[in-house]
Amino acid sequence: MFTGIVQVVGDVRAREETSDGVRLKIKGEAIVPVLSLGDSVAVSGVCLTVEEVDDESFWVQATKATIACTQIGAWSRGDPVNLEVALRAGDALGGHLVQGHVDGVAEVLAVEQNAKSGMLEVRLPDKVASVTVSQGSLAIDGVSLTVNSLEGTVARFAVIPYTWSHTTLGGLRAGSRVHVEADIIAKYVGQAVAPYLAPDG
Repeated sequence: MFTGIVQVVGDVRAREETSDGVRLKIKGEAIVPVLSLGDSVAVSGVCLTVEEVDDESFWVQATKATIACTQIGAWSRGDPVNLEVALRAGDALGGHLVQGHVDGVAEVLAVEQNAKSGMLEVRLPDKVASVTVSQGSLAIDGVSLTVNSLEGTVARFAVIPYTWSHTTLGGLRAGSRVHVEADIIAKYVGQAVAPYLAPDG
């Protein structure tokens, strides 16, 4: 379990194709000291397991199933990634409950950055939009954000300067594609009430 508060921006240092997917070497000195083999790390919102650790980097593996629903297949050496280690008992929950189970890939429609705030506009996959509400939470590339408004499948988020500069969101442009994870509580509620809804919703 994660909270959507990025601890450091790392980058992909190596990529190895495997029979079941791909292994990635990720540089992230700030979190390496607390990592152990078998730990979970959110890499741009994708929960992956640490397989090796050295002085400044760690290795993870993504299966074909994970690659199929994420952007990992397009990652290459030098690409920046948001990193967050899994929560431990007693840790502050600064964002919202994030599992690291990506629900899909969304398209960035618009980005506006300025000195005081900014705006990110994203077209959500239908299944994510259906359990999203205004003022609710979403994880975008592993970053916990509050939905300012939702019109159909288009969500808008206010983004503060700190978030632009301390995550990969600052590098987004119209046309970029991002991992999106819906709020876990909303997904459970949606599943629970689905049998009682009329066929037209």
